[in-house]
Amino acid sequence: MKKLFLIVSAILILSSCALSQEVGIRVGEISGGKGALDVTWNTARYNRIHADISFGSGTGVDFLWDLLYRPLFSKQWKWYLGAGPYAKFVNPVWLGAVGEAGIEYRFKKAPVAMGFDWRPFFSIIQSTGFTAEGYGLNIRYVFGRR
Repeated sequence: MKKLFLIVSAILILSSCALSQEVGIRVGEISGGKGALDVTWNTARYNRIHADISFGSGTGVDFLWDLLYRPLFSKQWKWYLGAGPYAKFVNPVWLGAVGEAGIEYRFKKAPVAMGFDWRPFFSIIQSTGFTAEGYGLNIRYVFGRR
């Protein structure tokens, strides 16, 4: 009975996440190269998990928690701030923290979200340093409504 409860709970949680999921691409400076698979999941009404898996000069993973803000002038526009860990898998492995500040537009008649963001990152392992050149454009397909 306990296993059945856990399985049903997991299915319900995963299906609710899939309803509000966005999947697309991000082009620009990212921890692992110049392009990435870009995915978001809502965790509440005004925050989300934003993850990227990038390829190029190694493989990179950025995992951010974003706070979403909606300006008063339009429901299609929102801006967001976020932070989280990143890892770049090359020889040697790099680890650190990444931040994010961006603006996003959700089209009314198409299930598409398009955004521009800035991602500075702070390297902790392999070398300590700060880089502020992480600008990017992301285009995502929206699976569910928010």
